[in-house]
Amino acid sequence: MRTIVCIKQVPETTRVEIDPETKTLRREGVESVLNPLDTFAVEEALRIRERLGGTVTALTLGPPQAARMLREVIALGVDDGVLVSGREFAGSDTWSTSYALAAAIRHMGRCDLILCGKQAVDGDTGHIGPELSAHLALPLATYVRSIREVTSDHAVVERLTDTGHEVMRLPLPAVMTVIKDLNEPRTPNLADLHRARFATLKVLDAKAIGADPLEIGLEGSLTRVIRIFTPKTERAARIYEENLDAGVRDVAAFLEKEGLL
Repeated sequence: MRTIVCIKQVPETTRVEIDPETKTLRREGVESVLNPLDTFAVEEALRIRERLGGTVTALTLGPPQAARMLREVIALGVDDGVLVSGREFAGSDTWSTSYALAAAIRHMGRCDLILCGKQAVDGDTGHIGPELSAHLALPLATYVRSIREVTSDHAVVERLTDTGHEVMRLPLPAVMTVIKDLNEPRTPNLADLHRARFATLKVLDAKAIGADPLEIGLEGSLTRVIRIFTPKTERAARIYEENLDAGVRDVAAFLEKEGLL
C-alpha cells in the first residue's frame, strides 16, 4: 500500500500578513508551521502502513524552507518527502496548486491512497482534496472521521455530514480529506528524529513534473484577489442600569419582531 499525504506549510495564524501589491500571503520572514489538520492525515497514513505494510510519502508545494516541515513528518515515521518548488509556482491559488500536486503524483508513479487535511488554516478553503480528485479523476471522500476498512482495492469510511454521518465504500486509488476526530497524532521518537535530520528529500521543479507553465503560479490561477480590507462593524447599544424590567421588555419585543421568540 503506497499512501501519499499532501501537507502544507502555513504561517503562524497570529502573524498572517498580506502583500498589498500581489494580494497574496506574505511568507518571507514569517514563522511557518505544519498545517495542524494535516497531522491527522499523516497519522492515519502511518496507521494504515502499520496494518497493511507499504510506504508513506509526504508531498508539499512551497518554498525551499518547506523542507523543514517535511523533515518534521519524517520524524513522525513518514518514509520520505517530496518538495515541489520553484519561482514559477509563486502566487498559485488552490486550483494551480492542486494541478501541480497532481502532476507530481503522476510523476511519482503508482499510489493507492491520497490523504489531505480537510483544509489549511491560512486559506480555509478546503479545495485541495476535491481538486486533486478532479485533476486525477479519482473517487473522493471528504470530512472523513473514521476509516473502517482498507484493502488493496477498496476502503470503507465514515464521513461527517451536515445532518450526521454517512458510510461510503470507495474503490482505490482514491482521495480523502480528514478531520481531527479521526485519530490522535503521535509524537516523534529518537530514532526517527535522527533519521529525519539526515533524510534526503526529493526536490522537483515544474519541468521535472511535466507541468504546463500556463497552468501554474499566477498564470494558471483561476481566482484573483482584487481587494483586501477589514470590514467595519457598527453596533448600537442601549444600557439599562436603573430599570431592568424595561430592558427585559425591550429585548423580548426585539426577539419577537425578529421571529426568534
